Amino acid sequence: MTNLEDLPIRPDLVGQVPYGAPQIDVSIKLNVNENTHVIPESVALKIVEKTAHAAIGLNRYPDREFLELREAFANFLGHDLTAEQIWAANGSNEVLQQFFQAFGGPSRKAISFGPTYSMYPNIARTTSTEYKELPRQQDFSLSADYVAEVIGLEKPDIVILCSPNNPTGTPIDLDVIDAAYQAFGGMVLVDEAYQEFSTGPSAISLLAARPRLVVSRTMSKAFAFAGARVGYMAADPAVVDAMRIVRLPYHLSALTQVAALAALDSGEELLASIPQIISQRNRISAGVGKLGLRAYPSQSNFVLVEGFEDPKAVFESLLAKEIIVREVSIPGCLRITAGTEAETTKLLGELAILLD
Repeated sequence: MTNLEDLPIRPDLVGQVPYGAPQIDVSIKLNVNENTHVIPESVALKIVEKTAHAAIGLNRYPDREFLELREAFANFLGHDLTAEQIWAANGSNEVLQQFFQAFGGPSRKAISFGPTYSMYPNIARTTSTEYKELPRQQDFSLSADYVAEVIGLEKPDIVILCSPNNPTGTPIDLDVIDAAYQAFGGMVLVDEAYQEFSTGPSAISLLAARPRLVVSRTMSKAFAFAGARVGYMAADPAVVDAMRIVRLPYHLSALTQVAALAALDSGEELLASIPQIISQRNRISAGVGKLGLRAYPSQSNFVLVEGFEDPKAVFESLLAKEIIVREVSIPGCLRITAGTEAETTKLLGELAILLD
């Protein structure tokens, strides 16, 4: 059998491995920031009904411009957005990939501030975009002056700001985002995958009169729709036109479109789990503090916990108890998704035993 090393693969991909967190079948999955609350049966039945109706027409290509879905996203986001300012794809990662295809590439440079989402360098690499990650400030924060200074020194074409940040949960103030925008003439993308769990304002409020600003979102977290793979973004119509140039034809299937429409139509029911998730996030933070650990302040659906002498050993011990959390590159830390009340109880109980 031929090995990967035997193939004439691109030189920059030699030695690389596929991205992805471990997919292990355990009872409590707190490692990939999914919404652990199942979709209500009434909503599931509505999605089934809509997709079944769409299935009759699967002999035809889907609506290439998916204007009905874009209009629904615009209505959900508010801020007087229109369908022409919305784009969507198969998960926010594909939105990011198309963004890099349009605005990155050879001779282009993207920067971000780490530790941050580990897909950014992967997407940059696959689009032949230079990528550099600059350090965050104390407690993983960012100030307007610092961000503007770094941009001035690095002279990038793209700046990616994750807010709230993954894996730290740290929000970014709007004045920092505006400072980044004003500091150069390139594109600024604010990744708001976890915005629904934050009490802070969205960068969508800054879109007016800022044609180089893009705000990406996902249905995977707050909407409990990770399996459907739906991400979207809001931006100037000209940016959307750029995305249309690089997208593959009919990239969003008819089934995906109607499922997303059904989910948006049931948004009140799907988003009802948010207060419960925030409550469990805060409970985890308080609970690990009582165990002598430090929980970084989080505005996401997860908590970054510091203070483990051997995070790998704790990860393995929890896994043996049917609980999976996320190993991260930050020394002494693990990232823990906020799940259900029962999942939090089990997690904190097992941690107490391990750390006793």
